[in-house]
Amino acid sequence: MQFKSTLVTAIAIAAFVAVGAAQERPGDGRTTPVMVKEVKPLYTAAAKKERIQGSVVMEAVVLEDGTVGDVRVTQSLDARYGLDEEAVRALKQWQFRPGTQNGQPVVVSVSVEMTFTLK
Repeated sequence: MQFKSTLVTAIAIAAFVAVGAAQERPGDGRTTPVMVKEVKPLYTAAAKKERIQGSVVMEAVVLEDGTVGDVRVTQSLDARYGLDEEAVRALKQWQFRPGTQNGQPVVVSVSVEMTFTLK
């Protein structure tokens, strides 16, 4: 039996904005980053075989240059067959138009959910 894999990615922006030592929510002149390049994760063969489906939720730091810094899984789907790892690997390759404050790029933390679905 052959499985076709589809990945649906949704981005829920902004748990907080990191400005210096303070962590503040977007607003009051602070904008959230906008995704400009998405890389889809691979569906591992083992996860397909086990028919694992669902979502990985991660918190990622979008740096001033729009690249992704630290990524942390906040809701695991599959640490055993590699889907969590593939989601993190893909997210680290995303590019954003950075969030800004007073017209200057700032570091912003975002929440990203990647959903793995087999068809």
